[in-house]
Amino acid sequence: MLGPVILAASRSDRMRRLISAAPVTKQVVDRFIPGETVDEIVPIIRELSDRGLELTMDVVGEDITRPEQATAARDAYLALIDRLKELELGTRAEMSVKLSMFGQALEGGHELALANVRPVVEAAAAIGTTVTLDAEDHTTLDSMFAIHEELRKDFPQTGCVIQAYLFRTEADARRLAESGSRVRLVKGAYKEPAEVAYQQKHEIDKAYVRILKVLMEGAGYPMIGSHDPRLISIAQELARRAGRKLDEYEFQMLYGIRSDEHLRLAAEGHRMRVYTAYGTDWYGYFMRRLAEKPANLRFFARSMLTRG
Repeated sequence: MLGPVILAASRSDRMRRLISAAPVTKQVVDRFIPGETVDEIVPIIRELSDRGLELTMDVVGEDITRPEQATAARDAYLALIDRLKELELGTRAEMSVKLSMFGQALEGGHELALANVRPVVEAAAAIGTTVTLDAEDHTTLDSMFAIHEELRKDFPQTGCVIQAYLFRTEADARRLAESGSRVRLVKGAYKEPAEVAYQQKHEIDKAYVRILKVLMEGAGYPMIGSHDPRLISIAQELARRAGRKLDEYEFQMLYGIRSDEHLRLAAEGHRMRVYTAYGTDWYGYFMRRLAEKPANLRFFARSMLTRG
């Protein structure tokens, strides 16, 4: 399986330098990350919104080693929110944040991440939108869930992400599937050991369906993070069986992947949110997109050969 190899490469400084230096890389990266600055991303937000889609915005970057970098990440999100307010697009875009960007892995990281993310959540609420805390590797999750619980005391619309490949996730889903909660379910995109996570695709898919059933039958708001046509069909059927209306759940897919499906679901009346990342520190995000789906890797390799 190539996925684990690519995920290992995502942590390699040597591979980062090699891939970043390839002349074709930026052309390919642009498929998944359509800009580096707020100014560059605004036209994308307008275009997707005009086409009936909603967005969740991610300022990419994870390798935080100093507190001032975490502060800069906070300020980048605040600048994005200010711009959305100016453009009156706040209700069309929420934020997705990785707590590693806010200093979670530093000394005193739990408190530091909470202190940095709270102003972002407050600012998002002020323009009529919200924040979802992305899940990272399994060692960070207890801290993430604790911060999520703390933020929901004042901002109950704050969402979080759970990952189907982890053994713990079905129990997490039962705890989170309460009134007012917003939970995005994804398969998972980090290299995790067999002691904590399913390793085979069919096991992960079965876990995804079990967990999605828990969320659909619960009292919260499920967000289906998948591009898999079979899982999308199953999600629609589970929603129907649970008696959910079209505005009582939503689909989420990555920018640049299955764009026609984004429009199809929106045209059918579903809430369809496009996960749109931007920024200069794109390497880790880009490599996980390659690892998640063989077609993405084939696209990259083909582009390297034909344009290199």
